Amino acid sequence: MRTIRDLDTVELIIDAQGVLDAIRGKERVIDAGTLRALQQSGNYVVGLFDDEGGEEKMVGASIAFFGEPGRRAMHSHITALLPEYRGRGWGRELKEHQRQWAFSREVGRISWTFDPLVARNAHFFLTVLGARVTGYAVNQYGIFGGGDAGDESDRLDVEWALADIAKPPASDAVVDTLAIPSDVESMRATDPAAAHEWRLRLRSEMEERLERGLRIAGFDVERGYLFTE
Repeated sequence: MRTIRDLDTVELIIDAQGVLDAIRGKERVIDAGTLRALQQSGNYVVGLFDDEGGEEKMVGASIAFFGEPGRRAMHSHITALLPEYRGRGWGRELKEHQRQWAFSREVGRISWTFDPLVARNAHFFLTVLGARVTGYAVNQYGIFGGGDAGDESDRLDVEWALADIAKPPASDAVVDTLAIPSDVESMRATDPAAAHEWRLRLRSEMEERLERGLRIAGFDVERGYLFTE
């Protein structure tokens, strides 16, 4: 059985920091003090718990905070599961919980960023959730460890309009595509030089298409990013 609930004690906050550290490595994405401050000021700070075998364990967490009041928006800082719990649809449960939580507080849109080289996230965010790409940034957070394994942190900005889920573009509307590796995260561990070459290649080809006025309208597992005019 799974439950998602607020991290409203110091003990749970510390557990969440441990889960996120285990996922992202030595470069901490957020510390326990900041988590506690976000939670106490009314932001979205939750954990996903699994009690398989009769012992409850936190296996994921999701953190988001309110944005500009006039836009009725939130920014999702991180939503993550321990690797061994991925591929079960639990990440979608976390994001749907976040969506309903936001709706109940009259929030209409949630934004976040992700590494455009990570195919599983591109598929999940653009195809499964129906978020829209709103921008592209080179080395947005500088060079750090964890998810990017010391490589530069290029990012796609996305926005999830909670009452207007994006649909994949029609086949005849797609004018260009841009493929990416199926598993760059494994490549970073086994051949970081090759992964960095992919970073530079994607950056060049992404910028070329965006400079032509094309926009990213979706993602396909086989073809990669789908561009429309």
